[in-house]
Amino acid sequence: MEFFSFDFSLLFTWGNMFAIIFGAIFGLFIGVLPGLGPTVGIALLLPLTYNMDPLASILMLVSLYQSAEYGGSISSIVLGIPGNAAAVATTLDGNAMAKQGFPGKALGYSLTSSTIGGLFGTLILMVLAIPLTKLTIKFADPEFFLIGVLGLVCIISLSSKDAMKSAVSVLLGLLLGMIGMDVFTGSQRFTMGSMDLMEGLSMIAMLTGMFAISEVLSMLTDDLNKRYVTDNQNLKTNLTWKEYKSVNKSVWKGSIIGTLAGIIPGLGAGPASWLAYTDAKRSSKNPEKFGKGEPNGIAAPEAANNAVVGGALIPLLTLGIPGSAATAVILSAFMIHGIQPGPQVFKNDPNLIYGIFWGFLVATIAMYYLGKWTTSLWARTLTIPNYILIPIILFAALIGAFAARGSLFDVWVTIIVGVVSFFILKLDYSFPAFILAFVLGPMLEKSLRRSLMLSDGSYSIFVSRGYSIVLVGLIALLVGNMLFQFLKKRSVKKEDISI
Repeated sequence: MEFFSFDFSLLFTWGNMFAIIFGAIFGLFIGVLPGLGPTVGIALLLPLTYNMDPLASILMLVSLYQSAEYGGSISSIVLGIPGNAAAVATTLDGNAMAKQGFPGKALGYSLTSSTIGGLFGTLILMVLAIPLTKLTIKFADPEFFLIGVLGLVCIISLSSKDAMKSAVSVLLGLLLGMIGMDVFTGSQRFTMGSMDLMEGLSMIAMLTGMFAISEVLSMLTDDLNKRYVTDNQNLKTNLTWKEYKSVNKSVWKGSIIGTLAGIIPGLGAGPASWLAYTDAKRSSKNPEKFGKGEPNGIAAPEAANNAVVGGALIPLLTLGIPGSAATAVILSAFMIHGIQPGPQVFKNDPNLIYGIFWGFLVATIAMYYLGKWTTSLWARTLTIPNYILIPIILFAALIGAFAARGSLFDVWVTIIVGVVSFFILKLDYSFPAFILAFVLGPMLEKSLRRSLMLSDGSYSIFVSRGYSIVLVGLIALLVGNMLFQFLKKRSVKKEDISI
């Protein structure tokens, strides 16, 4: 395959290796702290990418993403408090095993499974990306518009229990993404005469506010003296070959489930880990052991949530459509460097893409060794009280928002967006849906308007090509399924009322 001809001297530079290691360490730190997770970590490091080489900046963020998924299992196992949504399923058996006196063994199952899941996701990324790109290079603006719509419909139907709230989140993201100068006519839109809004809302200010500032406000409403007491004994993550063989089947099935979930925009690591856990329990000869320290109950979800990372990069790199909230933020890093992921990048800058492939593989291996060597250190990190963490996160967020464009206006945007996001989160609206719409909005608009210009304003261009018809069919199926589920729930509610 083409990526075997890659010049590895472009990857193995001091800058790239430092970026991978730094990303992995920061990812473990962010992952282990309950409530933060990979998307917050990526948003915090995003401002650093302005002055970095494109390859190094992307590798730093994907390394963080991979490591944060494993890091979430540390607090889940040691404390019984999930580090992120993807680690909730791990808590059931991981913490039960820790309470039996084997926290290190539980972490060993988690780390090994996470590594294999991550390597599997990387392998599938390498195998599928190039064939998919050869297919998508035949796409034109009508197809790219429909792919964007398909991604938004997927995330509305899959990312939230309330499809209506997800739809509102998407519409709000599209609306805010239109602020600034019209690229076709040069006219101002929704700027209210402000020069600061001519270039639109800063991506970094928006993302930092939504994730970092809203999380700080959540921590402020909690106990400021809150800290977690951990027992740092027996945390060595050693696993014998016999112990691994006992979970081998769950690891590989979890890896497949996670990769597929990553490819589908809107699913992500949380649902993937539960799907893998449920499958492992269903296929087990001893399902009654699950929830009581069953190793397969740790291995399956951990393999799945790390496999999601590679899966989510497939639509991002081949189509420019993020597969998860975290990859939506990573898409922003591409845009900072003036790069639009998709088939043209494979053609115009193959060394960047192949560097990401192989660098992602190195990042997964780095996660394994750094996780193995530093797990006890991360367990101690859990003892840091909130009143110390809050100013650190707040300072990093505001400095990053200012440094991106050197604008105090962006700092105010960050604060305002953070406050609004705090309340929106309480109302259970969908952040991933908003981010995907905000990031994809400009691309969707350009593709729509170019298509209509080519067809002299006729919408028939979206159903006159073979690929377009397939995409329209998929969108119709998803919308039809949403309507069916809505009517089904409505009929159930009416029956309950009549009873």
